[in-house]
Amino acid sequence: MTRITLAAAAFFGLGHGVMGALEQCGQAQYDPANYVCWENQFLCPVTAGEGLSYCSGACYSKFMYTCNNNILTLLPPSESAFTLTVSNPALPQLDGKPVTAQGLRLWLGGETKSYCPSVVDPNCPPGNVTSIVAGGFGGAGMNTMVPGGQQVYLTPDWNVGYTQAHSAYMPSGSTSTGFAAYQGGGFINLNGNGWGWVACPPRASGPAGPEWTLFGRNSTNAESLNYCTPINLKVTPYAGQWAAAWQYT
Repeated sequence: MTRITLAAAAFFGLGHGVMGALEQCGQAQYDPANYVCWENQFLCPVTAGEGLSYCSGACYSKFMYTCNNNILTLLPPSESAFTLTVSNPALPQLDGKPVTAQGLRLWLGGETKSYCPSVVDPNCPPGNVTSIVAGGFGGAGMNTMVPGGQQVYLTPDWNVGYTQAHSAYMPSGSTSTGFAAYQGGGFINLNGNGWGWVACPPRASGPAGPEWTLFGRNSTNAESLNYCTPINLKVTPYAGQWAAAWQYT
């Protein structure tokens, strides 16, 4: 999720597939499936199903930025727990579906899996919604009550996981920082070589499970994830007053 200059935007939409019927934007023709025309003269690319907005010479994502009086600024950071939903209108089978926790991974669609010990009853949180809290220094954690919490991280291949309750273990080479959540915006991977989030459909050679898998794409795994579709992750404030689960399983 980055700010893109108009010069870069001219090249950004290449490789999106067969061109559709062209339309006119000032002196240029463009494919509306790949670009958005602003003020009949500025072209911004469509990325992850979002037609980027325009602000004073730059194209930007509303999942990360806002434009006020022609000044581009970051959205305010999320200061409370939130849920995530998939955003990409070009992927209707997933657009608007929740991000769910199960099997120590985050999935796209499906059901949240959680656990609460009997000694906590009748004070167990609902446990049926996956909620996350942005932490300090670019970290993020699951919105749970379990002592020690459950940290969100990227596995060495940038699948999105969270730690087991009562354990801080993460595989060697994992990344636990570089995340940002923005009010009215999205959950962003800010790690240096990150290329945004992708949704990967179930397949025999991929991670086990019936749901679509969430990956962070980067310069080293992009080729292996060429069967996946870019998406945004929309942040919505969590409606509950307390933790969403005792622990996610």
